[in-house]
Amino acid sequence: MEITRDALFDMTKKPSQLPPARVFWGISTFQALAMFRRGLFYAFLSIYLRFFLGLSVTETTLFATLPMIFNIGAQTLIWGRLSDRKQLRRTLILWGEGCGAAGTVLIWAVHVMAPSPGLAGYAIIAGLTIVEVFWSMSNIGWSALISDLYPQKARNAKLGYLTSIGGAGRFIGIWIGGAFYDGFGKMYDGWGFHSGLLFFIPAAVMLISMLPVMMLPEGGVRLEETSEYNCNADCQAASIRLFWIFLVAMVFINFGRNGVVVIQSQYLFLDTGFGVSSRILGHIFNVESLAIILFGLLAGRIGRWIGDGPSVCLGAIIAMIYLIIFGLTDDLRLIYAASFLRGVADVILMAASYAFASVLIPPERRGALFGLFNATLFLSWGVAGTLIAGPTVDVLLYLGTDPVSAYRAAFLSGLVMVVIGLAIQSWIVFVKMPATVLLRNEKGFQ
Repeated sequence: MEITRDALFDMTKKPSQLPPARVFWGISTFQALAMFRRGLFYAFLSIYLRFFLGLSVTETTLFATLPMIFNIGAQTLIWGRLSDRKQLRRTLILWGEGCGAAGTVLIWAVHVMAPSPGLAGYAIIAGLTIVEVFWSMSNIGWSALISDLYPQKARNAKLGYLTSIGGAGRFIGIWIGGAFYDGFGKMYDGWGFHSGLLFFIPAAVMLISMLPVMMLPEGGVRLEETSEYNCNADCQAASIRLFWIFLVAMVFINFGRNGVVVIQSQYLFLDTGFGVSSRILGHIFNVESLAIILFGLLAGRIGRWIGDGPSVCLGAIIAMIYLIIFGLTDDLRLIYAASFLRGVADVILMAASYAFASVLIPPERRGALFGLFNATLFLSWGVAGTLIAGPTVDVLLYLGTDPVSAYRAAFLSGLVMVVIGLAIQSWIVFVKMPATVLLRNEKGFQ
């Protein structure tokens, strides 16, 4: 018998069980709108907090750290368990988007009434923290719904397509956000947030994104799907053990590559460095979006060619090259190239890691365990920035290091983390899993 990755866990569905095309278009429309408002809002929030409201580098990372901690806590402890117990997916997405829209408008209102810029910044951070508790319903519902609807062998390709479509939405969102940030160059830097425009548009998009979700099935694991999960108790125990090791690998990979995202825009904005404008910054980010669009269409093929596990390793290697360039170059052209590579790494890691995790997670535990898997991604933008990237910059600035070198040191610290994650993932894929397959075959598991 040929030993392959798919021999470990047979979780395929019959072709007749695939959802109709209209379901995919409903999911993809929601994904495009979600990425549109994320690109519009989050791409420029860091520089608003840093240069308009005057927070320190470490303080600016809190807008990603605290909300994501509460997001993951709610996913794992509340919404993931509720999703598994009630098998709710679409309902959670709808409630999450509705609460997010209302909360975003309230955040703007509170922050403009703050008595000082610093307190206004913390009002945004605190508001996002509260909103994320409810927004996390949408996150866990979406993750579980994809696994409910599509068989394991189709998930990598579907995730790639969704990421590509989401990249198109992100491209438009970043372009509009860059233009509105300074009022098309006719107002002041930060005008888009201070006036409320960059709060109101995302809130409206959240409400609009609920429309395609209403046309989707509720989702949930079917009895026949559970019966087709050809994995006995020993097999499931092995899969869960591999899942925990995989989570450790993804913590290092995601924390290393994403922990510098919050400070990246600040680094490019530095007058002593590249000194880009908000619109040039938008162009740099959108080179990344272009890579996401292009390689999202290829993610499924890459997974079929080399496997989901090796694809995660490939994505990590590409992320390392991105971090090396940002940590060493003075050439803006290479920054564009690195941004493109970051987009390639994002889409490969997004599709492959999700597909790889879905192989290891038993169907009846998707809500809870996908909450943990999501934690490695969602926490990576903030926690790594607050604990590593931000303090690295602030400490070096305090010691008298020039700003450019201080920021570059943060990118190189992220590189070290990705190298560690790549080593763990390589051990899983090329050492641990083949040994597990051999043991499974020796025991006669079919």
